[in-house]
Amino acid sequence: MTGRRFTIVLIKPSHYDDDGYVIQWRRSTIPSNSLASVYGLLAECATERILGPDVDIEIEIYDECNTIVDIPGISKRILGDQGMVALVGVQSNQFPRALDIGREFRKRGVTVAVGGFHVSGCIAMLPELPSDLKEAQALGIILYAGEGEGRLADLLRDIYAGAAKPVYNYLNDMPDMAAAAIPVLPRTVVTKVAGHYTSFDAGRGCPFQCSFCTIINVQGRKSRYRTADDVEAVVRANAAQGVTRFFVTDDNFARNRNWEPILDRLIELRENQGFRIRLLLQVDTLCHRIPGFIDKAARAGCNAVFIGLENINPQSLMGAKKRQNKIWEYRDMLQMWRRAKVMTWAGYILGFPTDTPESIARDIDTIKRELPIDILEFFFLTPLPGSEDHKVLHLKGAWMEADMNNYDLEHVCANHAIMSADAWRGVYRDAWARYYSDAHVETVLRRAVASGINPRKIVDAMTVFSGAARIERVHPLQFGYVRRKLRTQRRHGLPVVNPLVFYPWRAFDFLSVAGKWAALALRYRKILRRVLADKDGAAYVDEALKPATEVDHKHDFVAGYADKIPDTYGAPKREAAQVAAQ
Repeated sequence: MTGRRFTIVLIKPSHYDDDGYVIQWRRSTIPSNSLASVYGLLAECATERILGPDVDIEIEIYDECNTIVDIPGISKRILGDQGMVALVGVQSNQFPRALDIGREFRKRGVTVAVGGFHVSGCIAMLPELPSDLKEAQALGIILYAGEGEGRLADLLRDIYAGAAKPVYNYLNDMPDMAAAAIPVLPRTVVTKVAGHYTSFDAGRGCPFQCSFCTIINVQGRKSRYRTADDVEAVVRANAAQGVTRFFVTDDNFARNRNWEPILDRLIELRENQGFRIRLLLQVDTLCHRIPGFIDKAARAGCNAVFIGLENINPQSLMGAKKRQNKIWEYRDMLQMWRRAKVMTWAGYILGFPTDTPESIARDIDTIKRELPIDILEFFFLTPLPGSEDHKVLHLKGAWMEADMNNYDLEHVCANHAIMSADAWRGVYRDAWARYYSDAHVETVLRRAVASGINPRKIVDAMTVFSGAARIERVHPLQFGYVRRKLRTQRRHGLPVVNPLVFYPWRAFDFLSVAGKWAALALRYRKILRRVLADKDGAAYVDEALKPATEVDHKHDFVAGYADKIPDTYGAPKREAAQVAAQ
């Protein structure tokens, strides 16, 4: 240690539930790539002693989804020397919580900066700062827009010198990712995530134009990539501390131009050097058309894949400018992942302009019958700040939800062209119940046995995804194990409940939720035992497991919708069906 110390506290905020309590768990399920990336960059700054040879930079890390943030204690440590709090990777639904955390630190005189998709998206797409960013500025919170590679040293020097600017905007200057700092978190942070998963991004940016997406406006439409050498360095740095499970956060890893050398390098590490790598990848619905991609992904350690299905309705896909999805290829693609023994997850968006409760119910039943998806999760179509949808509605002066806390993809945040808000909410609730019915859980487990995929892994995942929304009232991507609710950790402006009222309510709430989880797990396990007891299970086959030709798919999906496509997007019905088939 030298004479002076500068303490940087990184916090990834959670957000509030409908009762105003922070959503927090003993173990969360999704690692924070923002924390890993920013920590790697700051660790590099510390090694290089960018504040001077006599100044030690110390870094503390908190993922609020699984860790209680001690604001008074942190403030004392920072003010005892010098330093700052950085609220990193803040999404729109997390901004109210970030603002409350920042407010408490600013009351104590601590320097606070906030960055992430909400700040970057609003600055990128709106003509002026929205009210919540203005409130942050009024509190003296620094706004940071854009990526950190090559820029954080300047921010730290400004803060250290007492000359920080109110806004740092790097959105028009996207850094190269080759040879960028390694995104790695200390093991003590990683072990608070279920399965000890960490994350890294092998690429950023997206060339497509999906109107509901924020990535193209925050990370740009020019794709940038890490090299195979960089990815190997990430894996080795994590493996050195016993971490070998990775969520690769690329929006579509199959579009990464370095996908093959990266997978080849990971295959070498797994097959010849004994690394026990496990990967969760995100890909699009056309990845199977890349020769060797699925086979190499599986050999590199991919045992689960998230697929951007979004919707199977051609009119919905056209309205969202998502013409790259070729719906008649879904079954072939999913079957190829199954043959590689990889579990498939898919996201499905509810509430495109032409959706109705009847059409959504029909689409989900079609998926259940014809597509061999294991896990399906549902989202409201949400005009996220930073997306084209949000910008268009904002400029029109159309109604949008004023509370950013609700922009979590599980609340209604805008008017729908056909459905009322109550009907839309009903569709969301029905979607979870419809897909995760006992009968369909059994079907998915039978498909797993027939495909040689571990059905116990499937049933565990289906239990979580079925129960999170219906029991915990949170989306599965916000789920964790053993919910915390702290009495004093409540949203700014809401009263702190009297202990004599709070603790009996909390005890009842905890036991009630635990009982529901136990009943669900026992019911699904009973189904699993019945499936495993079937001696002919390996011979099971249904429509989704049968091979399908392109002609079959066009008939099943496109022709089936041709007479239902209105002229909503300015094209005749026949032309709309033809566009969907391109």
